[in-house]
Amino acid sequence: MKRKILIIDDDKDLSMIIADMLNDYGYEVQLAPDSETAFELLKNNSFQLILLDINLPDAIGFDVCRELRRISSVPVIFASARTSETDRVSGLDIGGDDYISKPFSMKELLSRINALIRRTYGFADVNKSVSFGNITVDTGARTVTKNGNPVNLSLREFDLLAYLCEHPDIALNKEKLLSEVWGTYTEVSPATLAVHIRWLREKLEDDPADPKYIKTVYKTGYILELKN
Repeated sequence: MKRKILIIDDDKDLSMIIADMLNDYGYEVQLAPDSETAFELLKNNSFQLILLDINLPDAIGFDVCRELRRISSVPVIFASARTSETDRVSGLDIGGDDYISKPFSMKELLSRINALIRRTYGFADVNKSVSFGNITVDTGARTVTKNGNPVNLSLREFDLLAYLCEHPDIALNKEKLLSEVWGTYTEVSPATLAVHIRWLREKLEDDPADPKYIKTVYKTGYILELKN
């Protein structure tokens, strides 16, 4: 199922450019040039993220966010030409999840949207719980247990493990893992991915030097092997 994003901005040209980019990356996008149109759309649609300008023709974006927070916890990214620290802090204090200043690069915007979507919803809406051996991963609750005991993972470690769990028994190349877990335009190197794989093995495998589940695929990447 495609994630739906609502862009609330009266700059039609910019909104269309952003919408075209997001459509290319698998999102479904609707546009609202003002707050009245936005709330009409919100009555009849479920959105997974809102991109919100501050200077709207019929409202201030801060007020729109306050009203949104009365009815919804949908993630909000402010996108505004107002760049002062006061505006950024205000946007976050009233319930915004992120703030990006115009003009911004499309690459940065996409990475921020992808990251916020992952933090909020995980990687999939199905198969929330995956068990292998003495390990259980709940991608919905974002918890991991081994022998019934909690395993503490960093945010990135969990995201990496969750992605492997969503694609079991499939060899995933390094570039795909970096793109999906760190962001489409990440500058993180494969060496960083290798380090996170090692950390996961140390926390989950009985013998990290001879892993049973998280295995290296020669000249490709990694696989979560469940068919043992």
